[in-house]
Amino acid sequence: MADALSAIPAAVLRNLSDKLYEKRKNAALEVRVEGIVKQLTAAGDHDKITAVINLLTHEFAYSPQLNHRKGGLIGLAAATVGLSGEAAQHLEQILPPVINSFSDQDSRVRYYACEALYNIAKVVRGEFIFHFNKIFDALCKLSADSDPNVQSAAHLLDRLVKDIVTESDQFSIEEFIPLLRERMNVLNPYVRQFLVGWITVLDSVPDIDMLGFLPDFLDGLFNMLSDSSLEIRQQADSALSEFLQEIKNSPSVDYGRMAEILVQRAASPDEFTRWTAITWINEFVKLGGDQLVPYYADILGAILPCIADNEEKIRVVARETNEELRAIQTVPAEGFDVGAILSVARRQLSSEHEATRIESLHWISTLLNRHRPEVLTFLNDIFDTLLKPLSDPSDQVVLLVLEVHAAIAKDQYNFRQLVVFLVHKFHTDHDLLERRGALIIRRLCVLLDSERVYRELSKILEEEADLEFASTMVQALNLILLTSSELSDLRNLLKRSLVNTAGKDFFLSLYSSWSHSSMAIISLCLLAQAYQHASSVIQSLTEEDINVRFLIQLDKLIHLLETPTFAYLRLQLLEPERYVWLLKALYGLLMLLPQQSAAFKILRTRLKTVPSYSFNNPMSTGLHVLEDGNMNDGDISSMHNGINFASLLQRFHQTQHQHRLHSKSPARSHNIPASSKEVQKPEEVRGGGAVVSEINRPPSRSSRKGPGQLHL
Repeated sequence: MADALSAIPAAVLRNLSDKLYEKRKNAALEVRVEGIVKQLTAAGDHDKITAVINLLTHEFAYSPQLNHRKGGLIGLAAATVGLSGEAAQHLEQILPPVINSFSDQDSRVRYYACEALYNIAKVVRGEFIFHFNKIFDALCKLSADSDPNVQSAAHLLDRLVKDIVTESDQFSIEEFIPLLRERMNVLNPYVRQFLVGWITVLDSVPDIDMLGFLPDFLDGLFNMLSDSSLEIRQQADSALSEFLQEIKNSPSVDYGRMAEILVQRAASPDEFTRWTAITWINEFVKLGGDQLVPYYADILGAILPCIADNEEKIRVVARETNEELRAIQTVPAEGFDVGAILSVARRQLSSEHEATRIESLHWISTLLNRHRPEVLTFLNDIFDTLLKPLSDPSDQVVLLVLEVHAAIAKDQYNFRQLVVFLVHKFHTDHDLLERRGALIIRRLCVLLDSERVYRELSKILEEEADLEFASTMVQALNLILLTSSELSDLRNLLKRSLVNTAGKDFFLSLYSSWSHSSMAIISLCLLAQAYQHASSVIQSLTEEDINVRFLIQLDKLIHLLETPTFAYLRLQLLEPERYVWLLKALYGLLMLLPQQSAAFKILRTRLKTVPSYSFNNPMSTGLHVLEDGNMNDGDISSMHNGINFASLLQRFHQTQHQHRLHSKSPARSHNIPASSKEVQKPEEVRGGGAVVSEINRPPSRSSRKGPGQLHL
């Protein structure tokens, strides 16, 4: 301290702490502090120089007196100018008190600190770089200063520091990035502008690889896209656009770390942020190659919700990205995680947006086509989820999920499981059966073999313990069989039941389950041209069988007889002597209808057109017998094409007897379990639990029906 006092006159020290700026400035001029330091530098007396700097620091810059602090900052700047080329070795002493003054409570002190550091930087230039992080941190704080004069001074200093950095080859980006990453979370708009400015400047320096460190501050830039200031949003967007262009032109990019950030930002509530993120993801999918394989599931999780975004431009980019991603051919050995992709698609199936649900199903279908063995290992996890979309309000979703189910059901075990669970679904959700039953069954018959589907359904319903549901389900299947254009081949097969082995086998496979509904059996017999058996079934109906529900079903059948499906039957009426049992069956139905009903009038009108024929006339024996008996052979036990109709009639009676007992039962429990043989066969259900049938009331006949809905 004594060395410093001896070097600097007392008058100079008094003036340095004077309240008047001019006196402080004069004390620091060349003839005072600056001049003294110059002389000491020329003499090489660095000990005294150190003493002078310590004096200016502790007695002035750190002084509690305001004017002392101001004078100390001017004095330190003057000392640096006096040191000139020797200033670098004293920077460790000079910079701390100046940087510390940036936090001073007095705005004028902060202003003088900016001025002092500016003058110091002009002297030391490149040596400044070794203290860059401390200076950058101080500038970051000053950029948000409340005093406009301080902000203005800080901007001047900032420009000078940027010039120094761009000129230097000593700048260490590795040491700077951690500080930048930390500051990127600041919300102050002035600080954000400051940070974006520095990122842009550093990225423009050829020798500084900012792209390599982009993952460290990318999230911060995306965060700025939702700033309330338009200027900040534009600056951040401009910086991001520049980096994206560099990524396109760079042979080596760390896509993985950035993909994680983009996935999170794609779910941002801010529209502009979402659009920018999905645009980046789109480019990454095109450019990333193998690097992105481990991130496909995360990327898909970001894309699918954006497909249904409210903003059209986001939807367009999301759809394009989705198609690009799905077009990439990968194998699990390359790190492609089938389970993770399935998990994302399954999760998005519960989305409130139809477009997202549709694309999720497309992904599951794609995975089944490309990686079927791997997908089937996750079947237990996704099967229940795939049943829920059957109740989706969108027909397109229902059709797509049926395609997925059909793809799963290519092998016998999974086919069996699909039909079992589908029946269970209809059992527990009668509304689904009524609204979508026809659509679901028809589509499955197109995607899978229709005969196979009906045989399996019949086998399951034959063992169904809930008789009321079995009857409802059979009526639904029968109506679909009679009316669906997709099942015309099945109808043609049944028409040959009495003359063709394949037709006979199919007829017999349906008979037991169709026995749950007398009207379904009558319809089946008319379709199979087993007219004598149809007449026998009609004759066997009791008073209990002919209820309101039966009459409603009969009314529907009479109307169906007038459709193209039964055109062959109406033409056969032109030969009454050949099709006696057909006439008897139709007259039997007529006798069951109330005379005032529309169906009665329709059928009676049709029968009036039949050429005159008496049932008492003997049947011509020269005609071919194309039905299950003739007038001379009234024995119902006769077998035609190997069909024992007497045994079938007995089975029908037994089934109907069970229904009568059930209808009289006071309990009529709503918790009758489905047949254990149906749902839990040890050789078929590997580790699966029993599906429990629940009795529900049949769907309302008064409800309005739309496409794909059943009138039961």
